[in-house]
Amino acid sequence: MTAFVLVSGPFTGGWIWRETAERLRGSGAEVHPLTLTGLGERRHLAGPGTDLETHIEDVVQLIDHLDAPELVVVGHDYAIHPVLGAADRRPERISRVVHLDAGLPQDGDAALALVPDQEVRERLLRPDGPAEHNWRIPVPQPDEWQRWGSTAGLPAEALAQLDRYAAPQPSSTLVQPLRLTGGLAGLPTTGVFCTAGGVTIATVETLVRSGPPQFRALADPRVSFFEIATGHWPMLSDPEELAAVLLRAAAGEGHRITASGDEEPFYLKPFVLDVPERPLERIGSVDLHLPDADGPRPAVVFVHGGPVAAELRPTPRDWPVYTGHARYAASRGVVGVTVDHGLHDLTDYAQAAEDIAAAVELVRADPRVDADRVALWFFSAGGLLAADWLAAPPSWLRCVAANYPVLAPPPGWSAVDARFRPAAAVRTAGELPIVLTRPGLEHAEFACTVEEFLAAAKAVEVRIETIDVPAGHHGFDAADHMDDSRHAVAAAHDAVLAHLQA
Repeated sequence: MTAFVLVSGPFTGGWIWRETAERLRGSGAEVHPLTLTGLGERRHLAGPGTDLETHIEDVVQLIDHLDAPELVVVGHDYAIHPVLGAADRRPERISRVVHLDAGLPQDGDAALALVPDQEVRERLLRPDGPAEHNWRIPVPQPDEWQRWGSTAGLPAEALAQLDRYAAPQPSSTLVQPLRLTGGLAGLPTTGVFCTAGGVTIATVETLVRSGPPQFRALADPRVSFFEIATGHWPMLSDPEELAAVLLRAAAGEGHRITASGDEEPFYLKPFVLDVPERPLERIGSVDLHLPDADGPRPAVVFVHGGPVAAELRPTPRDWPVYTGHARYAASRGVVGVTVDHGLHDLTDYAQAAEDIAAAVELVRADPRVDADRVALWFFSAGGLLAADWLAAPPSWLRCVAANYPVLAPPPGWSAVDARFRPAAAVRTAGELPIVLTRPGLEHAEFACTVEEFLAAAKAVEVRIETIDVPAGHHGFDAADHMDDSRHAVAAAHDAVLAHLQA
């Protein structure tokens, strides 16, 4: 017999699974909804010391008291952290872990990184929090639940249940890092996406095939996926469908993502132009690809996308696509600059912005660079980092360029600070020229952000030169070795150089 351990997200307890549990039991399954310490009727037992470790131990103790040949552990939202922590300690007892509208935390990750409520994130990141007097996060007000996830599909009585039974979340459960030993390796897993929040299986396929390298692990036959067309609390909005999905997941069903095991990783694919190496000088996290020219020269700073795992090697400044652009710029008589910045997670945009600003100052201070003639060129999700420069362009910034950019946080990227929204910042870009290269076969969720950006720019008459690659994909300058890609790269460089020399 299959047994399910159901662990819910912040503010909620075992009560939230009542209807789903009834349906699972009706199908012959054993079901154990779990209320984590401090989140149910015994909430008075919680205190400032209640942290993620406390909740991991809650799950471990329940697992140790069960005797079932097939044990499926379901973690909703925050609860995937204690679920993974417990499964890491008892892998031999677990037949499958289900991520229900939850993230993919790794060793060292804190749940705070994916908390969608920006006010809560900022409060807990302050040096004085969580403090003794600030150790619990208050229950959301009735009109605030959407700040924690889509409320699509929730009937009025379900929202009333949330208001009636929810308990404050101990702050330390969100800020304490998850510690994993590797015991989870090989455990079958299933991801269930509630699509009203904007994340779909197609989104994950995008990440696996052309996104950050760390997502390629999801193209594993032991990993399956389901979608439910509802909001973030499917156990309240569609318990029948959720129960059916959990039973299918336990049976090993679900969509699998495939990726050729011998396919060269996207980030290692060669640049579309055959460009010879240039003299290179490495200064900290910044590389200067130097032209054959005397005197100060204009510079183009190429800003990579991400997030990129911190441990990945080679780092982005050595990826062929970025070194290719930098070398090509140097062959055209300007200094091509690549830089490693700290965009390792969706919550790292502020740090990445600081890294880019520091790199730009280092470049402008170099005697080989004309400090009054600099362009910034953004790629993919690094496009969000253009926001600061568009919002208040300095006089020396002669151009902003972007290839296949993300220009507003897509659905599911609520952890990104609202500051990083070029589609809004462009309204104050003034006379700053913008060169935008867009592939015709762009991912829909990214293409929508570009359309939003273009509409905002048009409304205030910002100058944008668009270069289209009709048959190009996201990352066309490495992925699509065809004449259209090569022509687009050359045309974009022509445009940027013209603005630097104007």
